Amino acid sequence: MSDELRPATVAVHAGRGARAEGDPVNAPLVAAATFFGSRYARNEGTPTWEALEEAVGALEGGIAVAFASGMGAIAVVLEELPPGARVVVPRDGYTGTRALLGAREAAGKLEVARVDIADTAAVLAACAGADLLWVETPSNPLVAVAELDVLCEGAHAAGALVAVDSTLATPLLQRPLEQGADVVVHSATKFIGGHADLLMGIAITRDDALAEHLREGRRLLGTTPGALEAFLALRGLRTLPVRLERGQASAQALAERLAGHPEVAGVRYPGLPDDPGHERARRLMDGFGAVFSFEAAGGAAHADRVCANVEVLTHATSLGGVETLIERRSRYPLELVPEGLLRVSVGCEDVEDLWRDLERALAA
Repeated sequence: MSDELRPATVAVHAGRGARAEGDPVNAPLVAAATFFGSRYARNEGTPTWEALEEAVGALEGGIAVAFASGMGAIAVVLEELPPGARVVVPRDGYTGTRALLGAREAAGKLEVARVDIADTAAVLAACAGADLLWVETPSNPLVAVAELDVLCEGAHAAGALVAVDSTLATPLLQRPLEQGADVVVHSATKFIGGHADLLMGIAITRDDALAEHLREGRRLLGTTPGALEAFLALRGLRTLPVRLERGQASAQALAERLAGHPEVAGVRYPGLPDDPGHERARRLMDGFGAVFSFEAAGGAAHADRVCANVEVLTHATSLGGVETLIERRSRYPLELVPEGLLRVSVGCEDVEDLWRDLERALAA
């Protein structure tokens, strides 16, 4: 596929194979684990996995390896570390990553240094003697933006590899390999799949040896994706450009309105000019994304009332789907996340319907 195509076009066309007369336009669902000869899905993959990997790899500019879930991809990346390795990670961030690192730290398998990922100087200082810098940008749920190019350069100078969870940005808004990252991870459950109907993860690298290690880890740990899930994720990827465009525009409008609302104590969204991550996002990303968070002025009880009273928004965990989701992030220590924090993943509904629903729920 031509290198001149823009990412939105690549998302629609990559992974379809040659345009041969009589071949299907869409990559077909291959529901098979066993193939004639020596090929076996767990070891060599399937044509359906390969089509998805080809498409995401084309978007990110690397070699993609599909997994059964985002956590499966994260676990295999961390599995590459030697015993006792030092890992620098965000203090906040995805709960699954934090829990997995905490468990390995408690078992004595890893040394974990936790930092504010938006504080470039603190992150680079922590990288001294580190084996891996794990970056989540924008972060979940505070939507903080890391200075990714500077962090990659500094971590490499300190001898550390860099892994980036880029789920909130998607490959359309951010391509960390271009900024110097060694591996990128996506929860394809979220924006790539886009319809809340699958669990999948994807890791991408430009290093042939690392890609082979990821495939071997997938095989040995059993984190292999299902055929239907891979088929659905590829189908979801085809509509990612239009879904993300709609969600991002609505997120901007909602964040701006909430920023001046009397029942809101603060809004976190890099699309706002006064957000700490605004200039970084403008420099490093191709958009501000479809996820923001805000603080209900009345704290946890107020936030819970908002979740209980929305009718157009959906009170549910996860993000990246066609439906707008809202959730109070209650599984974090209060020193990291305010107790009234609500995360919103904006979908494809009409923005005025979403706004009326939020206004009513805030006043309930």
